[in-house]
Amino acid sequence: MANQMTIYDISKKAGVSIATVSRVLNGSSSVKPRTRKKVMDIIEECGYKPNAFARGLGLNSMKTVGLLCADASDLYLAKAIYFIERNLRENGYNSILCCTGYEIESRKKSLNLLLSQHVDSVVMVGSNFILDNPDDNKYIKDAADTVPIMLLNADFDCPNVYCTLCDDYKATQEATEKMIASGAQDILYLYNSKTYSGQKKLAGFQNALLSHDIPVKKDLQQCFNGSREDIDGVKDFVQKLYDKGIRFDGIVTSEDFLAVGAMNFARANKISVPKSLQIIGYNNSILTHCSEPNISSVDNRLEDMCVQLVKTLIGTLGQNEMPQKTIFSGELIKRGSTKF
Repeated sequence: MANQMTIYDISKKAGVSIATVSRVLNGSSSVKPRTRKKVMDIIEECGYKPNAFARGLGLNSMKTVGLLCADASDLYLAKAIYFIERNLRENGYNSILCCTGYEIESRKKSLNLLLSQHVDSVVMVGSNFILDNPDDNKYIKDAADTVPIMLLNADFDCPNVYCTLCDDYKATQEATEKMIASGAQDILYLYNSKTYSGQKKLAGFQNALLSHDIPVKKDLQQCFNGSREDIDGVKDFVQKLYDKGIRFDGIVTSEDFLAVGAMNFARANKISVPKSLQIIGYNNSILTHCSEPNISSVDNRLEDMCVQLVKTLIGTLGQNEMPQKTIFSGELIKRGSTKF
């Protein structure tokens, strides 16, 4: 029984938070005597013995946080890692980075590697870590029995997992509605992934059309499966759609590199932007300044999210009650690729 029980089982049986159980185990004076007795009675009854490396208990802290990301060469992920590492250093924590790729077995091995180094917490950078099949996320739930897991731009309801994300659904919906209000009717949506974030963006786009009685057409929702570095491939992809007779007066994209490829398509076909074709990117990266005119893009508040993620992490390790989900609103940055 002792080996099977976790701090989360104790908190559930006692009807108190994980942080309260941690405070009891650490002998904190901030816990009411009645609550302390209740928790200790259950601990004694279950024969629970805390792991010496349980970071949530503040014991033997290594002052080190593990970072997992799929691809550190990705502009968005690289910037996120920079912001997170900077804020960790400011709070006295070091970090260990593992680039996992997109295969689930590689992610599991990388996570286990970090846990074997007795890190205080693990940060998963990017929405691609949460998959549709619940069984594929079990390794994350298991890891959360040992250390707090922090997710950036992903949503996962699980004890000891803390999510910091942008409302991609609302941000994409509002950006699409602004394009509609400026006169666009046949809007092409370009996306490149079916992650949690990607699905929310697509749903936001679709809802914007439906809210304005515009039909949701399958041929105006296209997934580019190539590399994020293959901007010429995006241009060729859009060109093939155009050559098939698919017409559009607006393009909303899930990432900025897609918007740059769309701009290159427009220039190659002498289509005036934004007069005849409006284009919106997403992430508000440096790529928005790599074309003429510059590209309007949704700023998903990446730096603010990373600051909040570290704040939540430090608070959790300090055994404070912290929100398990923090949601930021995106902001459309208007530039020359749109009429509004």
